[in-house]
Amino acid sequence: MDAKIIMLAAVVGLTGCQRFYEVDTTPPVRPQGVQALALDKSVEVSWLSNSDADLAGYNVWSSDRYDGKYVLLGSTNATRFVDSRIANGETKYYAVSSYDFDKNESGLSTEVAVATARPEGFGVPLVNFRTAPNLAGYDFSTYSIGKYNDNYTDVFFENDNGRLYLDVWNDTDIQDMGYTSNFDEITQAPTAGWSPLKSAEAIVGHTYVVWTHDDHYAKMRVKEIDTVHVVFDWSYQTVKSVTALKRDLNAGSNGASRFRDIAH
Repeated sequence: MDAKIIMLAAVVGLTGCQRFYEVDTTPPVRPQGVQALALDKSVEVSWLSNSDADLAGYNVWSSDRYDGKYVLLGSTNATRFVDSRIANGETKYYAVSSYDFDKNESGLSTEVAVATARPEGFGVPLVNFRTAPNLAGYDFSTYSIGKYNDNYTDVFFENDNGRLYLDVWNDTDIQDMGYTSNFDEITQAPTAGWSPLKSAEAIVGHTYVVWTHDDHYAKMRVKEIDTVHVVFDWSYQTVKSVTALKRDLNAGSNGASRFRDIAH
């Protein structure tokens, strides 16, 4: 009788020690709002914050084609990631996935962002071409200051009786994008609205987009200005435009000069 009681107690004791765990197999939702900002030899990828309670972080992926194989760049628990393994002129496509503490991972974001790293420079001074013509022009392709009327000059500075301008030649376009709070605020070149006068008034804090004679885009933001010189920051896309707005560079090849009368 005593033996039966002991065995029953052992069975009850073993049953009481059992524990049950609920296994989480549900991945977080896919990240949304993926964007890519082109920088100098790098690209900043950003996205909207995920609201899943058990979110642990994000994986950032890239490919050299939209429909190509995406490889893991890195992980973060922030909503920004800088890809510094990219060369200027190189284009990459970016997607983001999210994962939780149980290592469940979402699929890649349905949004894919693309960016092409590009060179940039800061604090470039140009002088009024009427007083120092050899120091008034800038060539984005060589990152160099030179003559305002050199064949490769993209933009030059002018003081016309107290009115200050950024000028381009007749095979180049410029547009004032207005006041910007920082250099990175303008991320896309416009498709219309270029200055018919081939010039724009130079104003501190304004960002300008230049469409060069050889079909590249550049932007410049004025930092300082006076009657003698202008100082600006710039970035330049080394890859030619692939938009539908691409111009026929052979059109009008009737020997028309790049030079024009400077008048406003």
